[in-house]
Amino acid sequence: MTDAVHVPVLLDRVVALVAPPLQQPGSILVDATLGLGGHTEAVLIRCPQAHVVGVDRDVHALEAAGERLAPFAGRTTLVHAVYDQIPEVLADLGIASVQGVLFDLGVSSMQLDVRERGFAYAEDAPLDMRMDDTAGITAAEVLNTYPAADLARILRSYGEEKFARQIARAIVREREATPFDRSARLVELLRDVIPAPARRTGGHPAKRTFQALRIEVNDELGVLRRAIPAAIDSLAVGGRVVVMSYHSLEDRMVKQEITVRARSTAPEGLPVVPEEYQPELRLVTRGAEKASDAEIAENPRAASVRLRAAERVRRAAA
Repeated sequence: MTDAVHVPVLLDRVVALVAPPLQQPGSILVDATLGLGGHTEAVLIRCPQAHVVGVDRDVHALEAAGERLAPFAGRTTLVHAVYDQIPEVLADLGIASVQGVLFDLGVSSMQLDVRERGFAYAEDAPLDMRMDDTAGITAAEVLNTYPAADLARILRSYGEEKFARQIARAIVREREATPFDRSARLVELLRDVIPAPARRTGGHPAKRTFQALRIEVNDELGVLRRAIPAAIDSLAVGGRVVVMSYHSLEDRMVKQEITVRARSTAPEGLPVVPEEYQPELRLVTRGAEKASDAEIAENPRAASVRLRAAERVRRAAA
């Protein structure tokens, strides 16, 4: 069981951000990326009036979280779904609006820790990388079937990999002899293709390629692009959305959506701004908050986190 060593990122700060609207009876938090349930467990302890709808696309995470949250069985509803399906999940449960939505984006500790899932480049494993390993295309299928141009686009767009074209050409060349099926062979190829000076900076040479493949396999940015507006739309007035991102592509998307909704839409020069032009959101965090040095030392996964939160202050016009 991995939850014995699982340390939720920014736990105290996240709970402090979601807690204010969760003090009333009947209040509901959607934990859109439940994982092992660490954030949800803390919310349930500190917000005794709250009920949590925990959503995850990973059936193994749901099973583990269910065990962890068993003492709160009457205050939790766990759902196997992707987080852009929040509207459908809430509709199925007969919930019109919620007081909070929490996102802890990216790959979970459980997925990284189980070698067979293929997320970690430090160990040889099957090239899977599906967050829901019951459906969808694997990383091996991406590597073995995508044209070089598409591979290069994915590596450049999702991994910000400078050597995307060279890597894509090498993958296509190598797969003609033997298809890719395990991570060690891909890591070896990346070490060969990426020039030595570049390998000495910016972390492990496989980091960007593995990130890009994971994002493609799970359509992470497409899901997030749909999920953030859906989450905001599900909030009651006073409800909060809290998002933890781990790379600039995610954080930029979150920032754009909440910043737009935190602005007035009134034409310039109006002496009085009518209600329908007032902002929908109030920014609760100033910019993107980061983890402290002390937390990073205790929990290295927190090193790249960017935390943003906003509160609904007005219902949007119908």
